[in-house]
Amino acid sequence: MLPGMKAPLTRRTVLVNGTLGVLLTGGAALAYVSLGEDGAGGTTTTSRTVTVARGDLSADVSASGAIASSRTGSLAFSGSGTIKKVYVRVGQKVKKGQKLAALDPTEAQENLDLARANLSVAADADTTTSQGYAQYVQAKNAYDSAQRAVTATVLRAPFTGTVTAVNGAAGQNSGSAAGSTGSSTQSALIELADTTRLEVDGSFTEADTTKLKVGQTAAITFDALAGVTAAGKVTSIGTTATTTSNVVSYTVVVKLTKPPAKIRIGQTSTVTVTTAARKGVLYVPAAAVRTVGGASTVTVLENGEPVSRTVTIGISGDAGTEIVEGLNEGDQVQIVTQASTGTNNSRFPGGGPGGGGFGGGGLGGGGAVPRAGTRP
Repeated sequence: MLPGMKAPLTRRTVLVNGTLGVLLTGGAALAYVSLGEDGAGGTTTTSRTVTVARGDLSADVSASGAIASSRTGSLAFSGSGTIKKVYVRVGQKVKKGQKLAALDPTEAQENLDLARANLSVAADADTTTSQGYAQYVQAKNAYDSAQRAVTATVLRAPFTGTVTAVNGAAGQNSGSAAGSTGSSTQSALIELADTTRLEVDGSFTEADTTKLKVGQTAAITFDALAGVTAAGKVTSIGTTATTTSNVVSYTVVVKLTKPPAKIRIGQTSTVTVTTAARKGVLYVPAAAVRTVGGASTVTVLENGEPVSRTVTIGISGDAGTEIVEGLNEGDQVQIVTQASTGTNNSRFPGGGPGGGGFGGGGLGGGGAVPRAGTRP
């Protein structure tokens, strides 16, 4: 070491220690800092003291998903033919039974007229014989089939809803498509959705799914609608997992109880389900609780000395962890955190006393002591 270097370091160390002594002795500090080194870098140990508070806690789990309708229909004509007219447009609200589109009925009507004439002849013949009666039944079945074909030239809404897609126009051939059951091998002519039955299909992690139950309340927010929220309830929990990038998740359906007027099907949303709630309970910040082997402990200041105490915990929410047994309101609990400084120089985190290195923003900050009913 070069001459003259030792004395300045010694004086600096004395100055820092003396400053700490004055601050702690004066009773102004809400937290203290222990400094140490570890290898080429260094570890700063910060301790802050908080007060056991009483208030309301809730435990929540969240997931993202898109707005969907629980009642949809992919509608198409049951037979082929030329589309005569489409009566609706995308976004239009329709009532159950309302006409949506129609095929050219000429051929179907001609078949019906022929079937009606054949039925009349069969009815006038001798139906008392087995052969005569069989001919009548055959003619009647043909007439009924022709009548259904005429009816099928008109596509009607199976329920009240909103048109979400129109995939055809007048003059086009309807092709071979399914009816209102939606079991089509082609694109349906018209897509219909009931916008009064909206839901979110959220993808929850397997750990969060274990906390969910049918009937739990939820809050839904929307990425495109700042400040708009909706209430909902869990209606179903998936039993088959989906694995993406080694993350296992389950689909949970949350029904919106009162859908806001502004939301649209397909919008991205975040659903937050409340899995547990407690009112007027004792709690501490989650960082104050250490759980090992199923046993939970906190460090309590007794006569100014840190003492480990076993506690029974309840729910854990954003505000903190519920303390069922082991602490009293007003007890002082110590929270110790460690961080690497990346240097051998010992210094105050956050730039010195009064900086961010002390709990609550430094001496006199007061943020380290939570108030009842607020988040520590």
